[in-house]
Amino acid sequence: MELFFKLVIGHVIADYALQNDTMAVHKNRNSKSELFKTAGFPAWYYWLTAHSIIHGAAVYLVTGSMIFALVEIFLHWLIDFGKCDGSYGIHVDQTLHILCKAGYVYFILY
Repeated sequence: MELFFKLVIGHVIADYALQNDTMAVHKNRNSKSELFKTAGFPAWYYWLTAHSIIHGAAVYLVTGSMIFALVEIFLHWLIDFGKCDGSYGIHVDQTLHILCKAGYVYFILY
């Protein structure tokens, strides 16, 4: 239970405290931000990938597992892409993220 709690806390920190407005807006390929027209401004997939790597780092810091960190980067990217594309809303998005954490705990402990 403690491991799950730490993973959820890491998720909350990465998804809310460490995700600023710029990242939240620009990780979405459907964003109408004028900044995308600025020369040299990073494309949406850079923002989404950076955000996902932060989540992978949180999982790594809690579990010490590079495998789970890489899985988190991949899954977080896919889940957020789906949310940004309008396939589902914030509640499904957050549920999927928490289910990932439960999956890591299961594979670590069992």
